[in-house]
Amino acid sequence: MGEPRRRPRRPTRRQDESAIELELPAPGSEIEKLLAEGRIVACQPLDWGSNYDFAVAIAPLGDDDDSAANATIAIYKPRRGEAPLWDFPDGTLYRREYAAYLTSVALNWRFIPPTVIRDGPYGVGSVQLYVEPARKDVSFNRSGYRTQLMQVSLFDSLTNNADRKAGHCFIGRDGKLWGIDHGLTFHHVPKLRTVIWDFCGDPIPSDLLAALERLLDARDEASRLWGQLERLLSEVEVEACQRRLQRLLSERRFPRLDPSRNLPRGFF
Repeated sequence: MGEPRRRPRRPTRRQDESAIELELPAPGSEIEKLLAEGRIVACQPLDWGSNYDFAVAIAPLGDDDDSAANATIAIYKPRRGEAPLWDFPDGTLYRREYAAYLTSVALNWRFIPPTVIRDGPYGVGSVQLYVEPARKDVSFNRSGYRTQLMQVSLFDSLTNNADRKAGHCFIGRDGKLWGIDHGLTFHHVPKLRTVIWDFCGDPIPSDLLAALERLLDARDEASRLWGQLERLLSEVEVEACQRRLQRLLSERRFPRLDPSRNLPRGFF
């Protein structure tokens, strides 16, 4: 048994904290640019989870309206609000959130809301576009989202997601399947824990294999992912991710899961 997660003291505002120079890619879309460069005009704490996370309202630069009425809502997870963990390095969860987003973009499996790293009221952290769920409970007709669930399942195997709870995968009001909360990813030790068991041992469809293969093709823009991950993760973590990719491509089947090891702690 590992040590229990401890909720940190609420972060305080400090003027000397700024974003780490990570040589991050420039925002590639208008919403990424807004999240990365817009003005945070409101910041309210969220009362769930073991970390201190915040809902923020972001207004475009040049917009002098300080009200949140017409602003874009996002979820801000500052590094200094992260609870210490016994198995993940301190102060790295926000990086993993962003690394997961970059990976989903490289695969063209865009089920993670647009995410950036930026400075906020409590220092550097990840900022992710808020997607409103279609309903309060997390149940949905899984048969109608089979391909998208396959993508999420393979993504979790590739990134070694230790926290795919039921509430971390939902249908938005736009009718699309979304996945959130990817701070516990990319560990070099096997830690996959998920509620998606639909495809255990099944062959991976050819189009999904092709997406994975592009990550290794130096001629494809997707292969640039590794250089981006090297700025966010440790060398051993990037190498472990590459080994998981090679294993998926070699076996060409969804991993078989073990109920004693691969279920998340806390189903929802």
